[in-house]
Amino acid sequence: MPPTAVAPSSKRFDSPQQEVYLNLWRTYDRLRALEDELFTRFGLTAQQYNALRLLRSAHPGKVPTLSLATRLVSRAPDITRLLDKLHDRGLVGRERPADNRRVVMVGITPAGLALLDELGPAVRECHGSQLGHLRPEEMETLVDLLRRARDPHEPEGSQWR
Repeated sequence: MPPTAVAPSSKRFDSPQQEVYLNLWRTYDRLRALEDELFTRFGLTAQQYNALRLLRSAHPGKVPTLSLATRLVSRAPDITRLLDKLHDRGLVGRERPADNRRVVMVGITPAGLALLDELGPAVRECHGSQLGHLRPEEMETLVDLLRRARDPHEPEGSQWR
């Protein structure tokens, strides 16, 4: 094989599992780039958007900070800092209940709701750009396969199981 030719798939990876994992990682990177560009225009990160989306689903209620952290799509080791940035922009409100000062309850503000409303069409367009080329049955199969790959690694009680 000439030195510039690409090796066959079986020679490029140590195992089928490595090939799948690296393809997942590459796919995440490519799809995330589109999302990052969108959220940057609105001064947000994907994690911040996800937090706002989850808080909207609880609205008008509030959610304990640590409960919110467990519901995010990806781990947020510094949920306090993430929420600080949203709070500084007036997108979320926080309060400590008088009966338990250790807990911080977080809720989305009208400004946060308005930002999500403004973002809605752009997010749907982004998702269309990311995955709109797949047929509905392909997306259903992909979701099923991803869930099967992830399930053994999800904590008990996860909403993702």
